[in-house]
Amino acid sequence: MKENYSIFRKFPTLEQATELKDLLNENGIESILADNVPPVDVTFSGSTLNNQVEIRIKQSDFKKAEEILEQNAEELIDQIDKDYYLFEFTDEELYEVLLKSDEWNAFDYTLAQKILKQRGKSVDKELLNSLKNERLKDLAKPEGNQKPWIIGGYVFSILGGFLGLIIGYFLWTSKKTLPNGQKVYSYSENDRKHGKYIFYIGLIIAPTAMLLKVVSQF
Repeated sequence: MKENYSIFRKFPTLEQATELKDLLNENGIESILADNVPPVDVTFSGSTLNNQVEIRIKQSDFKKAEEILEQNAEELIDQIDKDYYLFEFTDEELYEVLLKSDEWNAFDYTLAQKILKQRGKSVDKELLNSLKNERLKDLAKPEGNQKPWIIGGYVFSILGGFLGLIIGYFLWTSKKTLPNGQKVYSYSENDRKHGKYIFYIGLIIAPTAMLLKVVSQF
């Protein structure tokens, strides 16, 4: 079912997304094209309108899909010109590519490994797995303090505005997808607790305020 699929990659164009979808399908991985990010999968502080086209796959297929992309990149590396920008990166910058692989395409990630090996640097599966695990821990951390949104949420909810309901719902339920397909809550437990309170306050006051407004017109 669609709800069991997680965001694997995002693209600025449908053409790029379709290319990946075709590659995955050729290798037996089912995927879904989506043209935007669901409201519960974004954050107040970091959501944008960039990379609107998504490829979603089952979380159980993430590892296989990553391997397919890396294998595909391997086949293209020998065709790359030596003036490609990664060749000018320092060792530290190349290791940064390996650490933040989710911010780079599979080709650059694979080429960074090859360049480091050519320079006599240590790059093995144990290191790559360690970097990926470290990156997942960092990305899984809750977003920064949401105090302005919390204060605004309480104000709008108490005043009977539906905006308070929306803010509370986002703070309480919003999730983000990690590079391995796992979904985690975007905000800290304390911020989510405030979001829950804001939502229920708004749920009680907003309809009452609307009813009083209607009654006052008679």
